[in-house]
Amino acid sequence: MNVLAAENVSYTYQSKYQKVQALKNVSCTFEAGKFYAIIGQSGSGKTTLLSMLAGLGTPNDGEIIANGKTLKEIGSERHRRENVTVIYQSFNLFPTLNILENVMYPMQISKKPTKEAKVRAKELLNSVGLGDVDPRKLPAMLSGGQQQRVAIARALASDAKVILADEPTGNLDTENGKVVIDLLKKLVQDENYCVIVVTHDPGIAAQADVVYKMQDGRLAVEC
Repeated sequence: MNVLAAENVSYTYQSKYQKVQALKNVSCTFEAGKFYAIIGQSGSGKTTLLSMLAGLGTPNDGEIIANGKTLKEIGSERHRRENVTVIYQSFNLFPTLNILENVMYPMQISKKPTKEAKVRAKELLNSVGLGDVDPRKLPAMLSGGQQQRVAIARALASDAKVILADEPTGNLDTENGKVVIDLLKKLVQDENYCVIVVTHDPGIAAQADVVYKMQDGRLAVEC
């Protein structure tokens, strides 16, 4: 069953001086238990597509559908709470919260009791290989690879089963990049997550179950 889909999605960025059609009638589907890569040159529309799938923008035409319902029916905020979670190249951790508090944050938003959230956050940090790191550390005290693993733990704290990752290894060296991709693949294989990665890295794309290639705002091919 499809957990997420784009149906004939078009989107245009418009400023005072110009209009750029970033997406042109894009249709694609995503299933649980699969690892997807979206590839393409800069400006091809891949990050815009990820934003639409995350409910961070509204298509000018077409629909984003999650678990059989359109985002208009679900609501973008609810979609981001319940259906999808996003991992960024720049980690996007809260710099003034320690790593335990960063992971607890989505659970606190959903009103989970603090004691339960703390226990679950520690479990998640351990699951991404950070069980031996002092949870009171601020993100800036960690390496890039460790920060991205905190970001993955925070993504898992939302209980959403679709992870949207925008160049998640872009700021990491090869070794730490491999650790992050291995963690994401493990979530697909062991816990039936749907993971969708926007990437320039052909090595990551080669590991995907399905590759969507974007070109000039259109879906060029499914490999």
